[in-house]
Amino acid sequence: MTGTPQQTSGSPAPGPDPAGEVGGRCDGAEVGVGGDTDAAAVLASLHRPERFARLFDRHAPEIHRYLARRVGATVADDLVAQTFLVAFERRAAFDTSREDARPWLFGIATRLLRRYHRDEVRAYRALARTGVDPIAGCHADRVVTRVDAGVSVSRLGAALGEMAAGDRNVLLLFAWADLGYEEIAHALDIPVGTVRSRLHRARARLRGVLAEAAGPPDPEETR
Repeated sequence: MTGTPQQTSGSPAPGPDPAGEVGGRCDGAEVGVGGDTDAAAVLASLHRPERFARLFDRHAPEIHRYLARRVGATVADDLVAQTFLVAFERRAAFDTSREDARPWLFGIATRLLRRYHRDEVRAYRALARTGVDPIAGCHADRVVTRVDAGVSVSRLGAALGEMAAGDRNVLLLFAWADLGYEEIAHALDIPVGTVRSRLHRARARLRGVLAEAAGPPDPEETR
């Protein structure tokens, strides 16, 4: 009997290594190439589950980079797999009026991160001590350039480690995942106004912590 390949475990067909560089926004890939949008792929997957792999191909590398910067590559591998498994299982609930699935996927990934909050804070404290970013790539230091130009990586880690989880999620989705206000609101299921206030508070907290860490100005420099 002919037909589409059968899924062995109810999960989407495997895609490329999520740590690879193909398919992420950082590499210039377009969502919905040739008119084949994320929404269309989700709809098609309701009857042909293997079509869901297109979302993995398009978005897994970018989501992996984001997660790896927050919890390290090893945990990120597991979280990427969980993110797409959850998305696959809940695909019937996806709002197909939204052609781009990135906010939806980042929302799932961010909720999964809550389980790793303690490890995440420890990673930021390690970042503060060592100044070594857990992953290098095209998003490297974007949070520095977009949030507070000239901030050292180690000081950034210390500030993030002290920040409230909700504020940190908004800040990093904005700075590392490159989501806009409305996309962050959709990802976290919060109002846009809340996104704006949390981002404002996170920036203020970040600058306050960094200013405190920097200490008083050198008298020689003020002359």
